[in-house]
Amino acid sequence: MQKTEQEKPKQTLVKDVIKILFLMYVTTLILLLLLALVIFKTEAPEILSRVWLIAVYVISGFLGGFLIGKRTGTKKFLWGFFAGLFYFIILFVISMVLYHGLSGDWVHLFTTMALCVASGTVGGMLS
Repeated sequence: MQKTEQEKPKQTLVKDVIKILFLMYVTTLILLLLLALVIFKTEAPEILSRVWLIAVYVISGFLGGFLIGKRTGTKKFLWGFFAGLFYFIILFVISMVLYHGLSGDWVHLFTTMALCVASGTVGGMLS
């Protein structure tokens, strides 16, 4: 059975979203490994790791929003919003599995979500 023209773009968009999310997590991994190296070599203060972690959320979210905005071409801010939201949801689920429940406070959780979603939205808007 042959697929219609409308189904093909939706399938490629889903594949692109998955690829972009994967790229966001690869970026996160690289930046976190760099943070670990900096902390190991310099015994940096705890505030550096907190600031760096916020930067990781913002950079990864921005990258995902920017790339999905370039891909879609329309409603870029909305697609960037969803890229940041999906990134956060996956982070949240992984954290729940690893820590067997919610280990942090709600303010930290909401702040992390806001950072991911806002940076994805800005990335989409600037694409």
